[in-house]
Amino acid sequence: MVVLMLGLCVAVLMLGALSVDFWRVLSVRRSLAAMADASATAGANGVDESALRRGELALDPGRARSLASAELSREHDARLVTNAEVDAGATNVDVTLRGEVDVGFFALFGVHDAIPVQVHATAAPRAIP
Repeated sequence: MVVLMLGLCVAVLMLGALSVDFWRVLSVRRSLAAMADASATAGANGVDESALRRGELALDPGRARSLASAELSREHDARLVTNAEVDAGATNVDVTLRGEVDVGFFALFGVHDAIPVQVHATAAPRAIP
């Protein structure tokens, strides 16, 4: 009976250890998603002013890319980003962020590599009637 209880305690501790790493991955993913959303939204403010004067709603790709990149550089969690891609066209801004989460307790099960996390956000300007 004692051996069974010890085995159960070890199993519960290992499950708790796995949940810590799982929540770390979710936390990093949530932070990266917030950064990507903020960056894409900032880039969507890069409206082409000459097109707007003609009554067209379009983005200036260079300005949109610059605004999105500037927003990324201001983020306090930027250290989580290992690779950032900002792509802007005439209609929308796409931001893809990649990061990695170092494993702590997953190493007990033979997983020693960092867990990759990738998020994507798209934003576009819209006319308000």
